[in-house]
Parts: sequence; structure tokens; C-alpha cells
Amino acid sequence: MSPPPPSGSPEAEPAPAAAPSMALPGLRARALRALLLAPTAAFLLMVLAPPLNHDVAAILNFAERWVVGERLYRDLIDVNPPLIFMLTAIPAFIDRWTPLDGAQALLLCVLACCVAAWRMTARLRQGRLEGPLEAAVLDALVPLACVFPAYDVGQREHLMALFAIPYAFLAARRIDGMATSRRLAWTVTMAAALGFALKPHFLAVPALVEALVLVRRGPRAWLRDPLPWGMAALWVVYAASVPLLFPTYLNNVVPLVIGYYLGSGGLGPFDVLLSEKLGAAVLLLAALAPFALRRYAGATAQALLAVGLGSVASAWVQHKGWSYHVVPIAMASTLLGGVLAARWLDRALPPARAASAAPGLALAVAVAVAMLHIRGESPWRQIWYDETAGGELTRVLRREVAGERLLVLTPDIYPVYPALNYARARSTLRFMNLWLLVGAYPDCPEGAPRYRDTWEMSRPEFLVYRTVAEDFARAPPAGVLVAKNPGIPRCGADEFDFVDYFSRHPAFSETWRHYTRIVHMDTYLLYLRED
Repeated sequence: MSPPPPSGSPEAEPAPAAAPSMALPGLRARALRALLLAPTAAFLLMVLAPPLNHDVAAILNFAERWVVGERLYRDLIDVNPPLIFMLTAIPAFIDRWTPLDGAQALLLCVLACCVAAWRMTARLRQGRLEGPLEAAVLDALVPLACVFPAYDVGQREHLMALFAIPYAFLAARRIDGMATSRRLAWTVTMAAALGFALKPHFLAVPALVEALVLVRRGPRAWLRDPLPWGMAALWVVYAASVPLLFPTYLNNVVPLVIGYYLGSGGLGPFDVLLSEKLGAAVLLLAALAPFALRRYAGATAQALLAVGLGSVASAWVQHKGWSYHVVPIAMASTLLGGVLAARWLDRALPPARAASAAPGLALAVAVAVAMLHIRGESPWRQIWYDETAGGELTRVLRREVAGERLLVLTPDIYPVYPALNYARARSTLRFMNLWLLVGAYPDCPEGAPRYRDTWEMSRPEFLVYRTVAEDFARAPPAGVLVAKNPGIPRCGADEFDFVDYFSRHPAFSETWRHYTRIVHMDTYLLYLRED
């Protein structure tokens, strides 16, 4: 255990008195403590209500196909590194072995992660000197932060941030030289290491947190600490296992990512920072940063700031600015803002007044945070899902192809996923959608034919063309779902038609003759096989 911090360190200055037990009458105290969790309960209902996040559902569909024998990165080609599929195989196996379907099993697993992160954080707070307001605010905000992403719960960024929170609290204890049980410390560290390994970009988070610990504790104490070395060892083992267990990921998928995916739909380096969703989160974190660096803020606030800044770096290098990229920044900023405000009030108010005001003020903070995170996607997406194109597609697939195999010819992830999951249908496409084909036709040069001949196709386009046709002919699915909007620019008056495109392949054309019944929807056509 490292020595106590020097007298000039932020945590060594007189801290607020430890939070006393609520001095209110028993019934009222219990009611107020329960009310602190009311915003969390409201967001939990949004998490449980359809729809499941589209990316999460697509990864689950791939994992379900993988556990029944299809080969990852050969029959199932996706840009994500293998760890997320390995973790999502757990609910896929639960789907196979229990009455729960895949979506229910996945939500169960994600909520178990939320509870684990919450409980680990609570245990790491034990022994810390928290004022009554800080204690009450963290009691309310930690569980709320786990679920307020709502529609984005289960995304890779959400899973990373879940375990980055207890990791930040552990880092604060390490900075302050507080003893932590070996079992708890290693559990928190390894869980966080798995979360950071989900995407290479996430390594910016532990890099900044460990840099903070290094600066605050000194090089000698940091080098003697086994926790960062254990985390690094896990990453080395994982990185070494990828070429051994999944050689086609490095040989086939990574070139596709570099050549086609990284440049698709991206923003410039400054545009992404100014984008609607990411820009607001970055501004909030920037406003909190100077206060987190002040003397009274303490190691916990600084560790949460490091998590937030690392998350900004991760989102920035992905240059997309999508809503789920903001999730770790929002979770860290919420806790950081709560800690800073509560610490200031604990110092400003007389102890007795702070203790009596703590439950009510913490509830007000939790409600304010909840209102801030009720936005365009939640809860309105959940409330109106049955009336949307996704709800219509789910009803049609459940009625026509429930439990069947389905060829999906669409550039979309949503609403195809989670509609496929709710119908317990499985796509036969080797990709989650036709993003490679969309990338092969970014525009229509003047005089160019609507479709390229096979000898003119790039290798990725020919891969899509060949595998779709051959897989379709070898094992015809129960139906073919075709998007009315191909996501590819017109060539004059000629729209890109997926069926026409693949029908140029003799195997596809011959098999297609058996799909004669058509179900019309607003945005899709479902062709059903008539034997």
C-alpha cells in the first residue's frame, strides 16, 4: 500500500464530515431513499421496452448464427473485433438453452453488468470521506448513469463506460493510498480491461487515468502497482489470440475496414467536435474541467475527468459523432458534475443543514439529470415503436417468417434489426447489411452503366455479388426482404434495384423464380418462397 498523500494534495485537506445516517424519521427516510431511485426506475422501463438498439441487435443476430456453426469472419463478416461477439455469445447460448429469446437474454446480461458496476462502485466508496450531499448525490446518480443512455444501453461504448466508472473510483483510492481488498481491486480492473478492449479507441481512457495515477502517486509507486500491469497483460493475451483464433479478421476484414468503412459517413476532425451530439457533451466536460482540477475537488473528480477526456478522444478519432459515441462522455460528466456540486455544497452549508437537505437536493439533481437525458430517441421511440416502420416490419416478420432464415437486401441496420430478433429470424447475408455495395457505388459518373460487369468490379463488390447469389441458390431462405430505398444514388432515371443487380447472376436468377408472393410495407418488400 502506498503512503498517505502529502499534506498539500487535494485529498489531504480537511474533507467534509462523513455522511451520517439519515436523521429523518424512519418511514420518511426510507421513502426519500426510494425516491432517489425513481429516475433510474423510469429509465429502466425505457431500457426494457422495445426496440432493442439496432447495432446491439445486429451483433446479437451474428452471435446467434456463430454459436450454431457459422464461421466468424468467413460466413459472418463484420468490422467489429471478435471480443464483442465472444461476449454476446453468452446471451446467444442462453437463447438456445432456456425459454428466453435472444433479446431478453441480452437485456438480462446487460442489466446484470449495470448492477455489477453499481455494486462495485458502492463498495469502492466505502471508507471514503463523503459529505452528506456527496453521498446522497452519488447514491442517486451512479445507478441512473448506468441506464440513462436508454436506447443506447448495450452498445460497446455503454459497456465500456459501465466498468470505467468503478475503475475511476478505484484509481482515486490508489491515488489516496487507501487499502482495497485484492479481490475487489482485481475484479474491477479486469472488468474494465475487458471493456477497454472492445475497441482500440477505448484505450485512450485507461491511458489518461493511469497517467493521472502516475503523476499523483509518483513513478516508483505506480511501477510497483500490479493492477495496470495485469490490465496490460490481458490486452496482450487478447491481441495475440486474434491472429491465432481469427486469422481471417486480420487478413480479410481489416483491409475492408481501412479501404471502405473508415471513410464512410465520417466528419472532419473539427466538424465532429462541433456536431450536435458530441459538441454539447464536449462543451459540458470542458466547463467542468477547471473545477475538477481545483484543490478541493479530490482524486475521484479528477479520475472521472480523465475518463471523460479519454472518451472524447475515443469519439473524436472515430469521426462519426453518433449518439452512442457520446454515452461514455455523458456518464462521466454527469458523475463529475454531481461530485463537484455536492462537494461545494457540503463545504458551504452547515453540517446539520447539509444532512437534512441531502435527500431532497439529491432527488432534485437526479430528476434534473433525467430530464436532461430525455431527448428525441427516448422515451418517444419506445412509446411509438409499434406505429413506426420498425413496428410494422416486426409484425410482418413475426407473421410470415418467424423462426425462419431470411435474405436481407438492404443498406439499413435499423429497423431490420431488431425486427429480425423479435421474429427470431436469421439473416443469411454474410454482412449485417449491404454497406460494401453502397460503398462501391458512391456516385454515378456520366455515361457509366447502372451496374458494373463482373470484370469491372472491385474485389469487395465481387465478394458481395458472388456470395449473395451462391448462398441464396445453395440454401434458399423462406423469404427475401428488400429495401425500397437502396441508399445508392440514381443514374439519371435509373434507380439501383437490388433484385435486378443480383439477378444478373444465373444461380440467383434461377432461384428467384420461386419467390412469387409479395408483402408490401411502407419501406420494404417481403418476397416469400412458394414451392
